[in-house]
Amino acid sequence: MKKISALLLPIIAAGTLYSAASQAAAVDYQLDAAHTSIVVSWDHFGFSHPTADIPGATGVIKFDPQHPAASSVQVSIPVSNIDTHVPALTKEFQGSDYFDTTKYATATFTSTKVIPRGEHKYDVQGNLTLKGVTKPVTLHATLNKIGEHAMVKKQAVGFNASGTLQRSAFGVDKYVPAVSDTINLSISTEAYAK
Repeated sequence: MKKISALLLPIIAAGTLYSAASQAAAVDYQLDAAHTSIVVSWDHFGFSHPTADIPGATGVIKFDPQHPAASSVQVSIPVSNIDTHVPALTKEFQGSDYFDTTKYATATFTSTKVIPRGEHKYDVQGNLTLKGVTKPVTLHATLNKIGEHAMVKKQAVGFNASGTLQRSAFGVDKYVPAVSDTINLSISTEAYAK
């Protein structure tokens, strides 16, 4: 019995260490607002595809490259910062006919599931809350790089992501369908370990 115990003890200890190491592999990364770009675009009467930027996003990416399905994303998006690069249109977007940023200054995205798709690609399913309405949205993400950042000397991760949403589902439906209901999202971000 003592011999069996003596043999089992190192195995149990190794298993405990492996379990702790596996759990420790997930890292919380803080979004860097200065290197996070959110761009929205839409179809304008079929003639053009204008864009608007929403700077200043903050949040946390919990990412484990060995177990990506255990990863998560939580982001706060200051819609009040939207910039169409046309002052009159920016003001209109901030008004009650569109995002009503006096009442709803911030949108949020909280992931519910991360699905690995191979070759550093992931589908990030989650809930987007915009103008007080919450709807499911899927982002198609690509891992750009993971490792120590040469400038900040911290563990860092970078992703690009894209997706679409129907603006009418969030009560932002002025001029639909002449101005497209479908809004295209393009996101690029760097995030640093906390």
